[in-house]
Amino acid sequence: MKIPSVEELAKNAVHIGHKTGKICPQMLPYISGIQATLHIIDLEKTREKLKQALDFLKKVAQDKGIILFVGTKPVAKKLIRETAEAVDMPYVNEKWIGGTLTNFSVISKSIEELKKMKEEKEKNVWSIYTKKEQLNLSRKLEKLEKLVGGLSNLDRLPDALFIVDLVEEKTALKEARKLGIPVVALVDTNANPTFVKYPIPANDDALKSVQFLLDLVKQAISSVKEKSEEKNEEKKEEDKEDGKENKKNKDKESK
Repeated sequence: MKIPSVEELAKNAVHIGHKTGKICPQMLPYISGIQATLHIIDLEKTREKLKQALDFLKKVAQDKGIILFVGTKPVAKKLIRETAEAVDMPYVNEKWIGGTLTNFSVISKSIEELKKMKEEKEKNVWSIYTKKEQLNLSRKLEKLEKLVGGLSNLDRLPDALFIVDLVEEKTALKEARKLGIPVVALVDTNANPTFVKYPIPANDDALKSVQFLLDLVKQAISSVKEKSEEKNEEKKEEDKEDGKENKKNKDKESK
């Protein structure tokens, strides 16, 4: 896919960093200058890193891997959920539970409990309980949905994480690094890009910037999934034709 031009990135506020007093020294190579009191991100370097990150995410999707999307701050919450759901990937957009990765067996039990409770509610199993008991079950379901609802389709550890704001999601980053799980992240001027394998130097505070970049991520992963579905359909057609040909041959032999 085509990587946006510097002009397109600037139009979507990707270049605007934090105030100069909030600089992380490791981000200096990705800064092109200062505007008023704000650091300005070098968008040529953003383009380079963006391409590397998108190529990696496409490769993970191509290999049928799992990408866990993480972003819990207000500007990212809705966008993270929408992006993850669009590409059928798990996400965390409310609160990162300590041990989500490093103690995955415990989190898995919560995910299974959530699935079971949702199924029971749908099948009207709760009708045997009193109104008070049903209310308590509903509250428990609501709490579980908030905590692990985005992880419903996570049946094993992810192959990669995509993070919006490394400073905000430091616990998720720490767990991924501990387990050696590659991380792709939007890295603003106040964060350390050396902590992740695929940093994308970018404004992670502006809605416009985050949405623009997440749309690119969605397009990249979707393109791989669409190609995979097309290949599957082609294979089904080929198998169908082969089956017809084999049947003809057998009919001829029987005659």
